[in-house]
Amino acid sequence: MDTFADRLGRIGAWFGQNKYLGAIKNAFQNFMPATIAGAVGVLWTNVLVNDTVVQGNAQGLGGIFKPIMVLAPINTVFAAISFCTISCISVGVVMLVAQEIGEANGETGAFPAVLGFIAWGVVTPTAHAVTTLASSLTDSAGNAIAIGDVLTKGGVADLSKVGTFTGFGADYLGATGLFTALIVGIVALEIYNAFRKMDSLKIKMPEQVPPGVSRAFEVLIPTFLTLVVVGLIGWLVQITSGQYVNDLIKTAIQQPLLNIIGDNIVAVMFMYVLISLFWLVGIHGNNMLSAVKEPIFRPMLYANTALFTEGKTIALTPEIKAHGYYTMNVTMMSMFAEWGGAGVTLSLIIAIFIFSKREDNRAIATLSIVPGLFNINETVTFGIPLVLNPILGIPFILAPVVCIFVGWLLVTIHFCPYIVLEVPWTMPPILLGFLATGGSIMGAISQIIVIVVATLIYIPFLLVYENYQNKQASQAS
Repeated sequence: MDTFADRLGRIGAWFGQNKYLGAIKNAFQNFMPATIAGAVGVLWTNVLVNDTVVQGNAQGLGGIFKPIMVLAPINTVFAAISFCTISCISVGVVMLVAQEIGEANGETGAFPAVLGFIAWGVVTPTAHAVTTLASSLTDSAGNAIAIGDVLTKGGVADLSKVGTFTGFGADYLGATGLFTALIVGIVALEIYNAFRKMDSLKIKMPEQVPPGVSRAFEVLIPTFLTLVVVGLIGWLVQITSGQYVNDLIKTAIQQPLLNIIGDNIVAVMFMYVLISLFWLVGIHGNNMLSAVKEPIFRPMLYANTALFTEGKTIALTPEIKAHGYYTMNVTMMSMFAEWGGAGVTLSLIIAIFIFSKREDNRAIATLSIVPGLFNINETVTFGIPLVLNPILGIPFILAPVVCIFVGWLLVTIHFCPYIVLEVPWTMPPILLGFLATGGSIMGAISQIIVIVVATLIYIPFLLVYENYQNKQASQAS
């Protein structure tokens, strides 16, 4: 056991000290308040102040409680919040990861974030051609309206000028551009760091020049050369592959990972085995694997959020798969495998309250219940303790694995709606399930099911562990 713990400890130390994994983890953690704000915006416009009715079913509270629709005029504010956070996440992430790499390389100030964004912009297409125009609009009589009529009435006189537009495309700004943002943010700042170390590239200014101006000239050449190199890499990729860097990364790296790992329940179950093993030797397993988990499963959440924001129904029917919803994502895993903390230990606390006859275990459970309701479990993890516990360590590994499988099954058979919104990780269970599924009671019921399942898993091991404790106590006396 000591040898195993030592090896896991070395792996954990490597993960914790790796500059790139740390930058990715910190970037997503720092952007989380913005994504939660965006999720609130989506809840407001799609659940609370929404009176849309689909196939006779109200899609929002407004369809049931009409007075709330008096707030509809400010929906545009919440829609803008959602767009600028969730729909533009790649911009925020590239700046944050670049800032992390810059600081790790000894840079100060906010310039690394600015450089990261510019480097991302250099390899991101901004000129787009519209090859076909179509309209599904109809007039009051039900007749189709030609797109040319819409444009001319909207002030576009020359339709030949409609074929191009300039700006960043939604695919590059949103979740589908996350891998590009991470890669460009890291590569660009490492290139910049290499140029910054060359004294011959620094423009030295007289001492009487203000420090801010002097530093601007000092980094001028490294900045320019960094952008040239990044731009040339993007250009070479385009002429050799016929694709922009963003598109190549999406098709060659991001999408295969999503297909192979993202919606693969076996891979996800194995990941939670690793997370629990790290915890059992005293290492924060979620932090260890977050740099791997976030880039794969967070885009899947935001893809679901985008579909939900567009009004794509999440009614519990097999047809919704055609809309492109993902079964797995970061919030889905929090909802089914991380409630109550790592090892879903809130279920252990419940089992202790029902079956435990030892005062020491009940005292720890009493101290742990309130933190556990907010998914904080260090009290029970180190108080029982679960660390290096060969008996309770088994359900600590088994329970989240079984729960994520049950959750996956419930979503797959459409008992539970697809998980579409980011919810704060401290959100209490059941309420978390309700909010994460866009305000669906079935999400709350699904989470109750896994709580019951996990509690049943912990009960026999708790009884065995207490028998062991009693024997140890009798031998000691």
